[in-house]
Amino acid sequence: MRGVTDSALDDVPFLRRQTRTQRFTLGAPKQFRVAPDGSRVVFLRTASGTDPRHSLWSFDPADGRETLLVDAAELLPGEEDLPPEERARRERTRETGGGVVAFDVDSAFTLVTFTLSGKLYTLDLATGTTRMLVEKSVIDPRPNPAGTHVAYVRDRRLRVIELATGEDRELVGEDGEDITWGLAEFIAAEEMDRVRGYWWAPDGRSLLVERSDRGPVPRWTIGDPANPQQPANVVAYPAAGTPNAEVSLAVLGLDGSRVDVAGGDWEYLVAVHWSAGGKPLLSVQPRDQKALTVLALDPADGSVTELHTETDEHWVEIVQGVPAWTPDGRLVVESAADGDHRLVVDGTPVTPPGMQLRAVLHVGDEILFTASEDDSTQIHVYRAGSDGVRRLSTQDGVHAGAGSAELTVLTAWSLEYGGPRVSVLRDGAVVGTIASSTVDPEIVPNLTWLTLGERGLRAALVLPRGYEPSEGRMPVLLDPYGGPHAQRVLQSRNAFLTPQWLADQGFAVLVVDGRGSPGRGPAWEKAIAGKLADVTLADQVDALHAAAEAYPELDLERVAIRGWSYGGYLSALAVLRRPDVFHAAVAGAPVTDWSLYDTHYTERYLGTPESEPDSYEHNSLIADAGSLSRALLLVHGLADDNVFPAHSLRLSSALLAAGRAHVFLPLAGATHMTPQAEEVAENLMRTQVDWILRELTAGRKEQQ
Repeated sequence: MRGVTDSALDDVPFLRRQTRTQRFTLGAPKQFRVAPDGSRVVFLRTASGTDPRHSLWSFDPADGRETLLVDAAELLPGEEDLPPEERARRERTRETGGGVVAFDVDSAFTLVTFTLSGKLYTLDLATGTTRMLVEKSVIDPRPNPAGTHVAYVRDRRLRVIELATGEDRELVGEDGEDITWGLAEFIAAEEMDRVRGYWWAPDGRSLLVERSDRGPVPRWTIGDPANPQQPANVVAYPAAGTPNAEVSLAVLGLDGSRVDVAGGDWEYLVAVHWSAGGKPLLSVQPRDQKALTVLALDPADGSVTELHTETDEHWVEIVQGVPAWTPDGRLVVESAADGDHRLVVDGTPVTPPGMQLRAVLHVGDEILFTASEDDSTQIHVYRAGSDGVRRLSTQDGVHAGAGSAELTVLTAWSLEYGGPRVSVLRDGAVVGTIASSTVDPEIVPNLTWLTLGERGLRAALVLPRGYEPSEGRMPVLLDPYGGPHAQRVLQSRNAFLTPQWLADQGFAVLVVDGRGSPGRGPAWEKAIAGKLADVTLADQVDALHAAAEAYPELDLERVAIRGWSYGGYLSALAVLRRPDVFHAAVAGAPVTDWSLYDTHYTERYLGTPESEPDSYEHNSLIADAGSLSRALLLVHGLADDNVFPAHSLRLSSALLAAGRAHVFLPLAGATHMTPQAEEVAENLMRTQVDWILRELTAGRKEQQ
C-alpha cells in the first residue's frame, strides 16, 4: 500500500492533487498508541490517499495483521457537525482531516474513547462493540486509567460518565462564557503545544483540571465582508503586552472533593505530567519566559515544591515530553545549561555533547526520544537506558516515534521515497510494518543540498527537472519560512514537492533555514533575540549570494521571495529593506506589526511593547511602508484568528498613504491555514507565480 497511485487523480493537475491528498499525507497511519504488554498498536488512518476521514485501526505485532476497529464512514455517512470549541482546537493544531481525528485508551487497553461529529463514543477492544454515550458538543473525551469512567468537556464544563451505571454528571463548571474548565487556553494550544486541559490521576479516582478565565483578555472582532448578513466573530486575543487568560488548577475527586492548587509566581502553565512515578509535575514560566520551573504538586493540600529550574538571559526553550517521572521516581527534564539541548535524568546528562534533544516520546524503564546530531536536516529516534544511548532509526531522513523503547512504532520520511514508511520494532528489531496508502506524488525533486556562508546555513537548491546550465541563467525564487521553531530544510521528499513545482515553472528555488531554526543548539536559536528582522533577513541574503557564487546560473538581477506567516513577514521585509537584492515579494498572512501578535510568541523574542518600544518599532514593517520601491503582493485570509487580517490591512493602508503601489489579495472565509478548496488552492498558487514572473520581467525591462 506504500506510495499507491490513485487512478482518479491521473488527469488532475499537481496542485489539485496536492490539495486533495492534504499534501500527500492522507492514507498515512498516525497517532499510534502501544499496549503496555506490546500486544497491540492502535492508530488512525484514512481509507485511501484521497479520503479525508480517519478511522481507527489495530495492528498485531505477533502476526502483522491489521484490523479495522471503527469505520468513520460507516458510523457517520454524512457531513460532520463540529462544536465551535472543536473547530478552534483543530485550527490550533492545524488538523485538516476529518472522521476520528483523536482518541484515548485506558491503561489496560480495554477501552477506547473518541468523538465523531461532536458525539462521544466508546469502543470495547475485547468485543469490538461501539457505543454512543453523548449525542453532541463533546470535546476531548478520555477514560480514566482504570477504564471505569470517561471525562469530557461540554459547554465549557468538565463532565464525567460512570460506565457501569451510565450516570453522566457535571464535575465542575461555572456560569459565564469567559470561564472554561478542562480545555487548554489559546496561548497554550497555539504556542506551547499543550492541547490538554485536564489529567487523570494514576488511580483513576481524581483529576487535575485547568480553569481558564479569559475575562481580562482583549476582545477582537473578525467580520465576514463576503457575507455581511453573518454576525461578526468576537474572539479573546492576548496581543503582546496585554493580559493573558488567568489559568489556575484544581484537583477534583470523583467523590466531589476539591483541592485548589496554590498559585505561584508564574504566568504560563507549560506542561503537566501525572504518573505512578511520583506526585503530579507542573512546568511553568513567568511572563518573560527567562525561566522554566518544574514543580511537584501535593494533591492532598494543593501545595507545590520546586524541583528544578532552568534559566536563560533570553528565554528558556520548551521541549515536548518533559518533565516526567521514571517508574522508579527519577526526574526527567531537558537542560541547555552546557550549550546543547540535553536529556537529563536525576541531574545527570544522558545524551552526549553535540546531540540536540528534539522531544521526549516516552518515559519508562528506558526513555524514547528524538534528536539531531551533527546534521540538523535529519531527525532520528533513540532509546536511552542503563547501557547508554542507542539510535533506532537507521536510514537517513526525518523520523518520528511512538510507543516505548521496548515496542516502538517508527515513522520514516526520506528523500528516497514519497510518503512514510512505518515499522514496528521490538527491542530495536523490526517485527512488522504498518501499511501506508498515501498517493505517490510521482515527483523526484531535482535538488542539491548546500551548506552556505560563514555560518554554514543549511539550504536546498531546487532546479527545474531536466534543466541544464547551458539553457541560460534562471530567475531565483526564495521560498522560506525563515523564523524560529520551524524547519524547511529536512531530508524528506515531501518537504520539496511544492518547491519542485515552483522550480518547474521556470525558477531556481532556494530554501534556507537561518538562525532561530531548531536542531542546531541554543546559541543558534537565541541569535534572533530582539533582532528578528535583522538576523533572519541577513541569513536569507547571505545564503542567496553564497549560492549564486557557487552556481552562476542563478540570475541575481531577477530575485523574488514568497512565504506564509513568518515567511510572509520575511518576504515583505525583504523588499522593504533590501530592494537592492529582492525585486518582488509575495507576503502571505504576514505579521506586519508585532504589537498585534500574541503574547507568548512575540514577547519571547522582543519583550513587551512597553519595555522594548524601540525593538517593536525596528522589527515591524509599518514604519517602512514609505520605502517600498519593489513589487509587493499581500495575501491574507479574512477569517484568520492567528495572524489577524489587520496586519495586512494596516500595511496596505500605510503603503497607500505613502503613495506606494502594491497589490492586496483578500481570501474570503480563509483562516491561517492555506485554502483547502482545490480550485482556490491551485489558482492562488498560479496567481502568485504569474504575478512574480510578470513583475520580474517588467523589472528587467525597466533596468534595460
